[in-house]
Amino acid sequence: MAAEIVNPRSDSNTGAGAGSAPDDAFDPAFALHRGGKMAIQATVPVRDKDDLSLAYTPGVAKVCSAIADQPELVYDYTWKSQVVAVVTDGTAVLGLGDIGPEASLPVMEGKAILFKQFGGVDAVPIALGTTDTDEIIETVVRMAPSFGGVNLEDISAPRCFEIERRLQERLDIPVFHDDQHGTAVVTLAALRNAAKLTDRSLGQLRAVISGAGAAGVAIAKILIEAGIGDVAVCDRKGIVSTDRGDLTDVKRDVAGFTNKGRLTGSLEDALDGADVFIGVSGGTVPEEAVAKMAKDSLIFAMANPTPEIHPEIAHKYAAVVATGRSDYPNQINNVLAFPGIFAGAMQVRATRITEGMKLAAAEALAAVVADELSSDRVIPSPFDERVAPAVTAAVAAAARAEGVARR
Repeated sequence: MAAEIVNPRSDSNTGAGAGSAPDDAFDPAFALHRGGKMAIQATVPVRDKDDLSLAYTPGVAKVCSAIADQPELVYDYTWKSQVVAVVTDGTAVLGLGDIGPEASLPVMEGKAILFKQFGGVDAVPIALGTTDTDEIIETVVRMAPSFGGVNLEDISAPRCFEIERRLQERLDIPVFHDDQHGTAVVTLAALRNAAKLTDRSLGQLRAVISGAGAAGVAIAKILIEAGIGDVAVCDRKGIVSTDRGDLTDVKRDVAGFTNKGRLTGSLEDALDGADVFIGVSGGTVPEEAVAKMAKDSLIFAMANPTPEIHPEIAHKYAAVVATGRSDYPNQINNVLAFPGIFAGAMQVRATRITEGMKLAAAEALAAVVADELSSDRVIPSPFDERVAPAVTAAVAAAARAEGVARR
């Protein structure tokens, strides 16, 4: 009831302060978002003075003193062991781009409720009023004592790479940029099953990635870790290769571990004879280029809402087609990965999320539907109740095996 006092909900946009905001009565999206999509709720009752004396002073002082003496007890006697900070600066929000921290909040709230719904993990949206790399890092470091993990969200490349790396170096809790690694994990899981469905191994595949931003770089890295035959990454100027003199530090690094075939030229040149297309960039790939791909190609056109290759065109040439949309089969959806990854990491109080943990998550996710494969089912639905437990268990086991678990 207290929340209703400070922020009364309404199904209409009337009354003082309404201004020129959209009329909720005509748009269900605005009606659903009015007042926000989440709230903080107590897990213990405060019904009388005895409850109050335990939940707050004087009882709380005993717990504070115990934590001061043994800092690790903070995981047992506070919410730290089960709460993630969802941090953004609002510079790369969905397909909307740099819309600022306030406008990013509906997405961050949405991310937080997905953590809870699909992984049982509590999460708090935090939109920062700065785009300065050093300021973001220092702010997150200072907030970290309150959280068991940090999910970086919708921070533009290339800053996102440095922010994640430096936070991992300074913090002893998991730091995970979902736009990179969540996308990569789900892509790898779907590609494993698509290869299996077409009687091939990853090592037999040559892939082309359209997009050298956060997702494209992370997908390239995990595919190499998983044993892909070869992968070429393309940006707006063509194939990212060591002979180019216009590469950023990140792209130069990518050029060093990809493109064993030393291809040069355009995206269309790279697709000639390729087994796999992975799109995380937007734009449109000409049908003539798609037609030159290898037989039984695998097309993952994941730009949203408009795939780089329309499914109707992709199906003319591909054995398996995936997109980022929920209205087509085989949706590459990050919600299949990040809730279980954090749940597994936090279950064992991991100090970080390793490459091995990501690979384990992808293998577990693929295994959920490994016995049910069809061209329209190489990845589970986000609502498949087997997903989160499978990913959680695999990540927890991998964390122990890699020596980053504290229990």
